[in-house]
Amino acid sequence: QVQLVESGGGLVQAGGSLSLSCAASGRTFSSIAMDWFRQVPGKEREFVARITWSGSNTFYADSVKGRFTISRDNAQNTVYLQMNSLKPEDTAIYYCKLVTVDTDYWGKGTLVTVSS
Repeated sequence: QVQLVESGGGLVQAGGSLSLSCAASGRTFSSIAMDWFRQVPGKEREFVARITWSGSNTFYADSVKGRFTISRDNAQNTVYLQMNSLKPEDTAIYYCKLVTVDTDYWGKGTLVTVSS
């Protein structure tokens, strides 16, 4: 079993920054990648960023490219999402997802609110 715990959400003004973290514990040895998704109530969950488990490759949604940076701490099994130049449209619940060879695991989410 795998546990994912997100933290770092909160309220920030437009143009500001926040850093999210996702700590993974448990059976992570078959992991492939860690993703960040976000969801606004009433809308579909959308992909934000991915980092391969080795940390060697990253991918971003066009809407966050150049503003968000995903990274990981191998020793801590923690993935970070540094969010800069935040916009009101970035307001959402942010979820991390661990992709393994068997299945995917989701965290419970952390709320990010960007005020205009």
